[in-house]
Amino acid sequence: MSADWNAEWRQQVLPTLAGENWDLIVIGGGISGAGILREAARRGWRCLLLEQRDFAWGTSSRSSKMVHGGLRYIAKGQWRLTRDSVRERQRLLDEAPGLVEPMSFMMPHYRGGFPGPRVLGGLLSVYDALAGRRDHRFHNAQQLRYLAPGVKENGLLGGTCFVDALTDDARLVMRVLSEARADGAVVLNGVRVEHLLRENGRVYGVQVEDCEAGASLQLRCGVLAVATGAWAERLRPAEAPRQLRPLRGSHLLLPGWRLPVAQAFTFMHEQDRRPVFVFPWEGATVVGTTDLDHRENLDQSASISGEELDYLLAACRQQFPGAEVTAADVLSTWSGVRPVVGSAAGEHQDKPSNETREHVLWQEPGCVTLAGGKLTTFRPQAIEVLKACADMLGRSFEDDAAPVFAAVPPLTIPGLSPGQWRRLAGRHGRDLPRLAQLLTELGHETVGATDTLWAELAFACDAEMVLHLDDLLLRRTRLGLLLPHGGADYFPGIRRLCQPRLGWDDERWQQEQQRYQALWQRHHGLPEIVQ
Repeated sequence: MSADWNAEWRQQVLPTLAGENWDLIVIGGGISGAGILREAARRGWRCLLLEQRDFAWGTSSRSSKMVHGGLRYIAKGQWRLTRDSVRERQRLLDEAPGLVEPMSFMMPHYRGGFPGPRVLGGLLSVYDALAGRRDHRFHNAQQLRYLAPGVKENGLLGGTCFVDALTDDARLVMRVLSEARADGAVVLNGVRVEHLLRENGRVYGVQVEDCEAGASLQLRCGVLAVATGAWAERLRPAEAPRQLRPLRGSHLLLPGWRLPVAQAFTFMHEQDRRPVFVFPWEGATVVGTTDLDHRENLDQSASISGEELDYLLAACRQQFPGAEVTAADVLSTWSGVRPVVGSAAGEHQDKPSNETREHVLWQEPGCVTLAGGKLTTFRPQAIEVLKACADMLGRSFEDDAAPVFAAVPPLTIPGLSPGQWRRLAGRHGRDLPRLAQLLTELGHETVGATDTLWAELAFACDAEMVLHLDDLLLRRTRLGLLLPHGGADYFPGIRRLCQPRLGWDDERWQQEQQRYQALWQRHHGLPEIVQ
């Protein structure tokens, strides 16, 4: 993203939007909207993306961080979803090393437990066949004790190891948006779509509000793509049936030293026989996830409940009894709301974990809405949406299977280890030269014990449309999750570096800091009942 993508640029470009004739307006700045925008911009469409909060503010910064085929979908007979997922997983591994990385997953087996080694091995054989490569093996109990010290040993038969992938989901969104902008797309956060404009039964534009300044605009477009996740029904006609079932998934983040794992573990929770994961991420350890109906206001960030906290701590005790993990060990929490298309309504609904993760398209003249879907398959979902949009525009559209990401510029950055270079290249892609300039200016120091460089904070302030402090600490970087108390001990250094770059006066900084700390405590700390 070019260095001019900042608050000053935003103030200049907003008044010009109404005078443009947009081929496509995308509503929603998560991975689905970013993917749609990227594929449209690459084909030369004049397109605009609007996000009412911040990029990746919703589910796309609060997922389980996994880029995976969905092994359990095979057991449910969802072959197409699994096939598309494993293919897209491999595409992302190939195109975005350093951002999407392979991870070994281990499922321990216990006497009398399900699935056993043979059943899981059979499922993984199908999984590997769909992926076109064999990537699993069984380890006996003696081998597993060596590979996974601290795992529960009572009744242990061994464990099956297979390979999937992990990512930083918010940075994935930012990099996809960067590619779209490089191809001419316009991208704005803090712009809320109030309603759709319709004439003679067709959508022809949107009424929007600038959430920062309060100004209203009417924007016209040839076609509209709605990719707002759990909010997808908000802009539908009043008479349209309601089909979304918002499901909450919550996670704990522990210091890496408190529950050290060298690979991901997946196992069935004793309470409800659902799969739970414990895995290393960004130098810390993630425990997740839950899966339950989210009945709270969608306009508020989701938060972990006391029951979910107990459930995830019980999972730790179950699989790693010697670690004796408690609530006092938790660095931070996050909860995301999955936009699942429900199978039925009312008392006839399936268990949340039984609902399909397949996506659907809802169409009306001039508008295509994407409902459901998975992070891993954002590209084929975008292709499907754009084929429907192209039909409405009278254009042809084919999946040319071109790369999502441009090649990272060949660049040597003195003083960085190969691992650091790979990480920065993955997260910043074509913007790596600009980041390299900041590294020359600011040095290679990391923030605390994290892998995040101070230069990354500066780059985000200069060139990644930071509107609020939580944008910077929870999504452009993950310092608010990885540092104790949301990074409060580092506020003085963050302020010295970032306040002048953001153009905030002292009063604004104090307001942002207070707002951020209240938000963090409510949505990323522990539930009040256990504090």
